[in-house]
Amino acid sequence: MAKVGVIGGSGLYEMDGVTIEEDVTIVDTPFGRPSGHFLKGKFGDVDVVFLARHGKGHRISPSEINYRANIFEMKRLGVDAIISVSACGSLREEIKPLDFVVPDQFVDRTNKARESSFFTDGIVAHVSLADPVAPELTEILIDSVKEAGATVHEKGTYINMEGPQFSTRAESNLYRSWGMDVIGMTNMAEAKLCMEAEIAYASLCAVTDYDCWHQDHDQVTVEMIINNLTQNVKVSKAILKIAIPRVGKLSSFKAQDALKYAIITSPDAISEQKKKELSVIIGKYIK
Repeated sequence: MAKVGVIGGSGLYEMDGVTIEEDVTIVDTPFGRPSGHFLKGKFGDVDVVFLARHGKGHRISPSEINYRANIFEMKRLGVDAIISVSACGSLREEIKPLDFVVPDQFVDRTNKARESSFFTDGIVAHVSLADPVAPELTEILIDSVKEAGATVHEKGTYINMEGPQFSTRAESNLYRSWGMDVIGMTNMAEAKLCMEAEIAYASLCAVTDYDCWHQDHDQVTVEMIINNLTQNVKVSKAILKIAIPRVGKLSSFKAQDALKYAIITSPDAISEQKKKELSVIIGKYIK
């Protein structure tokens, strides 16, 4: 059975129905420290690993998240597939607050030095991101949202802005003119790194509000957004209860061979130290 990782975004700091077996609180990686501790446990007979993306108490800004450490440790813990849960804003009238979107594409508009590759400092690899999410997972998520009684948009393009500030109205309208559907601050780096780590990845995006392009945006209050976030978290937990057992039954994923022809650097040119550091990622190809 597949081991399932869950990355919880805004509001999702714990999971219901998981029997915690280990709290991995002292973690170091070649890329530094991750967002926080990893909760290892069982959901029925499925092995699960949970991480709160923004750390305990939501203390890490999207720009400051150590995405490499987070995904590296998920890989080291044996995770095969990751479901990423995150809040987002809508760029389309038909995508309403409290709806869910399962994106099939991403556009990167981050502008700071977010490290989003394991392959630096003496090793180069080029994975394909043409299809950045796992079709095996998106199908399960779509069905699970429907069964949980929520509205789901079965595909869409997620534009990853830098943050932590929200868009200007001009930016929001520009993204709409490009054909973007939802906007968030975190998923792009995760998708890139999961592909490099050969981990199947999919996003469950919960819409909290319309972005500032919308004529009613000025009437949106912090209280309204918090209320929507709370409702979305409740439904997200119900969706995960349906989805996790189904993901756990999968035995293979398209992403599990993503590195097969991607590593360009000659093995003889890679230092022993780098091989050791990245053994979790490249060990089945380079010794």
